[in-house]
Amino acid sequence: MAKELAAGMKAPAFALAAAGGATVTLADLAKSAVVVYFYPKDDTPGCTVEACEFGKSHKAFVKGGAVVLGISPDGVESHARFAEKFGLPFTLLSDPEHATAEAYGVWVKKSMYGKEYMGIERSTFLVAPGGAIARIWRKVKAEGHAAEVLAAIGEL
Repeated sequence: MAKELAAGMKAPAFALAAAGGATVTLADLAKSAVVVYFYPKDDTPGCTVEACEFGKSHKAFVKGGAVVLGISPDGVESHARFAEKFGLPFTLLSDPEHATAEAYGVWVKKSMYGKEYMGIERSTFLVAPGGAIARIWRKVKAEGHAAEVLAAIGEL
């Protein structure tokens, strides 16, 4: 099992596919603060609320020097439809093998209607310029979360 991540540790590296065939790596963004938020599934109620809140605040994130990245196991085509449907101005990355989710410790055992399964624990990591984790939010409540993350960027 991966070591539990904590503030001050180096964020795990990743290279993931985005819509349009681009590959995004954390290393490419080393000069910026990076909001890495993991969510379970495109176009579901909680994930849509969270994505739309990040979308509405996107200009403030950019002004604060931050890049927002959403990561889920969904494919790039699903991400493209989700982003287009809701006008999301930030990049969604595909982690179908959930290797990045595992590296961040957010691929966990979940339970619904008495059935256990593996899935994403809604979580956000604020990575400071240079690659160290500045802040971690686990078991995130979608509503109001983007504002909380934006406030933390001002503290970097």
